[in-house]
Amino acid sequence: MIKTIELFAGVGGFRLGLERSNEFKVVWSNQYEPLTKIQHASDVYKARFPGANHSDIDIAKVIDEDFESIPDHDLLVGGFPCQDYSVARTLKKSSGIQGKKGVLWWSIHAILKNKTNPPKYLMLENVDRLLKSPVSQRGRDFAIMLASLSDLGYVVEWRVINAADYGMPQRRKRVYIMAYKSDSDIGKEIKKLKSPVDWITNKGVMQEAFPMQVNSTPSKPDKYFVIEGDLDEITNNTVDYTSKVRPFDTIGVMIDRKVYTDSAAAEYKGKKKTLGSILEDEKDIPVEFFISKADLDKWAYLKGAKKEERTASSGHVYYYSEGPVTFPDALDRASRTIVTGEGGKGASRFKHVVETPSGRLRRLTPVELERLNMFPDNHTEGATDAKRAFFMGNALVVGVVERLGKSLASRLK
Repeated sequence: MIKTIELFAGVGGFRLGLERSNEFKVVWSNQYEPLTKIQHASDVYKARFPGANHSDIDIAKVIDEDFESIPDHDLLVGGFPCQDYSVARTLKKSSGIQGKKGVLWWSIHAILKNKTNPPKYLMLENVDRLLKSPVSQRGRDFAIMLASLSDLGYVVEWRVINAADYGMPQRRKRVYIMAYKSDSDIGKEIKKLKSPVDWITNKGVMQEAFPMQVNSTPSKPDKYFVIEGDLDEITNNTVDYTSKVRPFDTIGVMIDRKVYTDSAAAEYKGKKKTLGSILEDEKDIPVEFFISKADLDKWAYLKGAKKEERTASSGHVYYYSEGPVTFPDALDRASRTIVTGEGGKGASRFKHVVETPSGRLRRLTPVELERLNMFPDNHTEGATDAKRAFFMGNALVVGVVERLGKSLASRLK
């Protein structure tokens, strides 16, 4: 059994995906939201996993005051908070690893550094913007993470995975990061290879779970570089990480701070789920999810293309423009990415709207949002509809973790 701890656990997406394979056992978890008195996500977690060794205390406080409560483990997983570089924020507001949420990366780092027996393996998830954050120094934050992991003795691989590219019902693009202690069986295997390219294109854990075809010649020299300097020097580096340079591509591996990275495309020929395939029967939909005729014009306006003259607070006049959003959403393909604001009756450009067989338009229900992330039906039951939508907007696609877990477990056998 692979003993696992789950940090920034939300409502348990990592746990669900890993424990479906019966090879993993989550021995400790932590979920804490600093901006609210009631720990809504943690309450859902405890309700769905009764008896779990679960903490709802600030992870930084746990590390400082009760570090021994974190049990030894083989695998550390977490979708560490990404609000500071989320696609839901404008790029210039992205403060990256120095922002309030971004600093929680150092909680992971502290556990790895201070554990007498640190985990041999890591599985992490974040928005793909992490690879080019912050706006003023593209890729600096990811370089700091990679360098700090290398200094702690880990080999790291990553790839940007769009769940829909592999048959899952939602177009949700995220960067997944896996790390292996250099003295672990997998770490030793990687370091023995003649070329790191072999690992990410042929023999690797992530390649087995999510096959990709690298887009260019592996020998191109600009695909290789070394992350130099201590962490403070990387932070202050405005030469290698400029506002225009993007050193980290969609797929990559780092060994002893030596990086190979490239762009890659998904390889998948299996069945694909669609938005239409996960919808509940129209007769089971509560009336409040249907859009009234009086509100249709407002929805159509927000979803439509527009170019409007607007005046800034400074008095400057400018034109605001945006393209149309499909309205209603197409049922014959994977859904658009779920956002945290899916809940509530108010008209929105970003909320999903589907047309029923009778021709009526409606929003998605909490159960349908859960299905798009491949959670069990009613996993978040007990919270308000708005909170349930918020949870799913923050969650990962469970099917991605399930496949990565199976690939890792097969290697460890």
